[in-house]
Amino acid sequence: MSSVRIECVANEGYRIGESPVWDEKEGALLYVDISGRKVCRWSPVTRQAQAIPVDGPVSSVALRKSGDYVITLGTKFAALKWKEEQVTTLTQVDEDKPNNRFNDGKVDPAGRYFAGTMAEETRPAVLERHQGSLYTLFSDLSVVKHFDQVDISNGLDWSLDHKTFFYIDSLSYSVDAFDYDLQTGKIGNRRNIYKLEKEESIPDGMCIDTEGKLWVACYDGGRVIRLDPETGKRLQTVKLPVDKTTSCCFGGRDYSEMYVTSASDGMDKEWLSRQPQAGGIFKITGLGVKGVPPYPFAG
Repeated sequence: MSSVRIECVANEGYRIGESPVWDEKEGALLYVDISGRKVCRWSPVTRQAQAIPVDGPVSSVALRKSGDYVITLGTKFAALKWKEEQVTTLTQVDEDKPNNRFNDGKVDPAGRYFAGTMAEETRPAVLERHQGSLYTLFSDLSVVKHFDQVDISNGLDWSLDHKTFFYIDSLSYSVDAFDYDLQTGKIGNRRNIYKLEKEESIPDGMCIDTEGKLWVACYDGGRVIRLDPETGKRLQTVKLPVDKTTSCCFGGRDYSEMYVTSASDGMDKEWLSRQPQAGGIFKITGLGVKGVPPYPFAG
């Protein structure tokens, strides 16, 4: 275990870094800064981060089969053309809730974009509860709502056999599983597979490795934990030099590197002076496992 290395690769002080996705074609890491209102791309070759500004809180980014990207922007699913810096709305949800925004999103193995909403926070993790819902954007740009009464819709991923959908509603302090139908995109039979311990704090973004184990970033917990969804046991804890770890993904040439996003929102000067890398992007190597490449949106 001593071979695990953690490096801050982009110390940009993002307000809420989120939704890391490896873009194999570009050989770069995509991610967003929600309150900073930008979509970012970090290249391991140039070691530079580029950013495209957008006109609202942008909470997730995904690859698109036809090229470029799709994003969740405010309460819209939208398309982003990187070179042109052009954003086009695909569709909108929660129109009756002007105080809502999307949060985390990810594309399923069939190319559907799953993403959930939440009320805007008054301060980090403080918000009007039960205002969010979980949605799917299909390739024909139709939208299905799975359920509502969500607090903070967060981490999501699918089992290696595509029969289980994993999901986090942060304020439940729980990682849940659903039966998942790959043909239809329907989910059902919700159950808890892991309850977070006090020092792990709030479950945020999540990804899966090629052994079928889940990795969950713990907001305010300063760590990423590895869970066995079958046994409900925690297998490993990787501590980071910042408290507000928000999400994680695997990337790099063979998907053996883990990238972790973090936030600096809600931290005062004294706290930031103790954690100068808050809001940075971290690369973890030496975990000894690999991740699953992201699926592109089919629409």
